[in-house]
Amino acid sequence: MDDSKPKNPSLKSTNNPSSQVWDFASAPFLHPMKVTVNVNEPGTAPGLIFVAPYTLYGTPMIGQTGTLIMDQEGNPVWFRPLDNYTQNRNFRLQSYFGHPVLTLWQGTISGSQSAHPPLPMGDPLPGAHFQIINQNYQVIKTITAQMGYTAGVHEFVITKRNTALFAAVKPVPADLSPYGGPVDGYIDNYAIQEIDLVTGKLVFFWDTLSHVDPADSMVSISSATFSNGIWDCFHMNSVEDGPDNTVLISMRDMGAIYKIDKATGKIIWQLGGKQTDFTFGPAATFSWQHDARFRPGERISLFDNSCCASSDSPPEGPARGLILQLDYQNMTAKVDRTYYHDPLLTVSHRGNLQDLPGGNQFVGWGARPFLSEFKNAGNTKEHPSVNFIYDMQFPGSNFSYRAFKNEWVGLPLYPPSIAVNPVGHDSANVHASWNGSTETVAWQVLAGPTPNTLSVVVCKTPHTGFETAIHVDSVGPYFQVHALNSKCEIIGRSWISCGY
Repeated sequence: MDDSKPKNPSLKSTNNPSSQVWDFASAPFLHPMKVTVNVNEPGTAPGLIFVAPYTLYGTPMIGQTGTLIMDQEGNPVWFRPLDNYTQNRNFRLQSYFGHPVLTLWQGTISGSQSAHPPLPMGDPLPGAHFQIINQNYQVIKTITAQMGYTAGVHEFVITKRNTALFAAVKPVPADLSPYGGPVDGYIDNYAIQEIDLVTGKLVFFWDTLSHVDPADSMVSISSATFSNGIWDCFHMNSVEDGPDNTVLISMRDMGAIYKIDKATGKIIWQLGGKQTDFTFGPAATFSWQHDARFRPGERISLFDNSCCASSDSPPEGPARGLILQLDYQNMTAKVDRTYYHDPLLTVSHRGNLQDLPGGNQFVGWGARPFLSEFKNAGNTKEHPSVNFIYDMQFPGSNFSYRAFKNEWVGLPLYPPSIAVNPVGHDSANVHASWNGSTETVAWQVLAGPTPNTLSVVVCKTPHTGFETAIHVDSVGPYFQVHALNSKCEIIGRSWISCGY
């Protein structure tokens, strides 16, 4: 029997459309959040969307936390849930020895388990690490920080040299009396570490406290009273591998971006903050920023939070993706492009701006439950709907530290999943899914009276969403599904399921 469409076109998967969480008959342990696509205009870049949803302590998490790949319609493609308070951050696509891989931070975050955290809110707890995952969804490398530091939640970059460049943090004893604090206090000292991914050797180290004056922090010393005397005065939140043996870093609590000479460790220049080397043109200033990146043509991109020194502080303006044009001769910075959400958003923390192939820009709105895509020309605060071509919203208070969009080929080695629900005495509903497979375009259903006598009863049903529901005029009672690629080749076989 050759069916190019589901036998019963009205048959739906087991997802409850009124729910904010996906439920799948063939994958009963996966419950990712459902999202809403608010805007989807022509001109978006191809690719899948990468997020790591979670929420804050005391706020209900809708669905499971973990790593989630979605298509542009919001359908899950791959989901790896986490238990308890473990979280993922910075889930993204990178290249490792010429092969596409997924990378992420995994650990427990201070403040995720208690209203009285042992470290400054958002700090990683000991045991945090980075993972590199191949196209088969296997963890092929785990990386931890060295020299007593803990792997930071904010950054992990695989360089073209196949080294790992990342941010790490360690509270160090410090006399805080010069800044108005106790003599026996601590400073959260952030460091850049670069590790050879083959040998594990530390090949570069740079720590903030040796190069930046805590007195220039935008965060009051009084904040240390809420985190066991530890002053988070720097808060490094991005690291970018740069040209000519340099590194670009962002430090939110200094309100500044720094270019570092790796050979000497010296700061080449500082953009923003109390000791800025640049003067700013109209509307070019930023604050509490994230995700500083080099751009071609002497430009810098960042996510400008414009908010907030504390939970009681008013926002300085709406958040935006920001690209600045730098003039190194005159040491000036002026606005090149801006990317505002429609409607405008206040974003207290987190966020990123990604340059997509073809020039579109992708924005993860950090602490707000949105991600968006823009045409390259961007928009303005006065006209935020211009060039605003895609917008996705998470349910409730879920959010993702960053969000990315990339083309990805997932080739799971585990088999597809199947679930069978009998319908009366002469048919069944078969549910098929293959978590992470991007090459499955159709399903084939086999049935028979014994596991050894299966024959094809549905030759080809188009793959739809994460789980495909197929009505079968067979009582089996044994069933199996085959995953087919675009060439109608069988690329995966489920276990044989007894439906009765």
